[in-house]
Amino acid sequence: MFSGIVEAVGSVVDVEETDDGKRLVIEAPQILKDAEMGESISVCGTCLTVVAFDQRTFSAEAVHETLRCTTLGALKKGDRVNLEKAMKLDDRLGGHMVTGHVDTVAEVVEITEEGFSKVIKFALGNRWAPFFEDKGSVTVHGVSLTVVECGPVQKLMKEDSCKEGEESNFWFTVALIPHTMEVTTLGSLAPGSLVNIETDVIARYVVR
Repeated sequence: MFSGIVEAVGSVVDVEETDDGKRLVIEAPQILKDAEMGESISVCGTCLTVVAFDQRTFSAEAVHETLRCTTLGALKKGDRVNLEKAMKLDDRLGGHMVTGHVDTVAEVVEITEEGFSKVIKFALGNRWAPFFEDKGSVTVHGVSLTVVECGPVQKLMKEDSCKEGEESNFWFTVALIPHTMEVTTLGSLAPGSLVNIETDVIARYVVR
């Protein structure tokens, strides 16, 4: 379980193709001081298991299902990734309850500057609309954010951005403050960028 409060931005130093998927090697010395084999680390919102580590890097394996459902399949050497270690039961919950189980991928369709903040609009499949509410919670690339507003629109996404059979007529917006843009990868988002989305786990169970 995570909180959606990014602890560090790491750098991908190697991506190895395997029969089972991909093995990612990520440099992030700032979160490896108390690393343990088998622990969970959120990589851009995706819960992965540490299979090897040293003082500067850790390795994690992403299976084919993970690569299909997230943006991790597109990672390459030099890419920056948001990282968070699993929270402890006695930690403060600064964001919201995040499982690290990515639901879908959304596309950035519009960025608007408002004072010192940026409002970013994302488009995604219509099937996810029931899990969103104005001022509700959402995890974008591993970052806990508040939904500003949401609603249906005409088709916004590229044809290949939605999963097969999904209508891309739902959108939501979030507001990013300077601190969030500085300490995560969200500050580098541009129209057309793809991000991992985890809907609020409480909303999922309520709707179900």
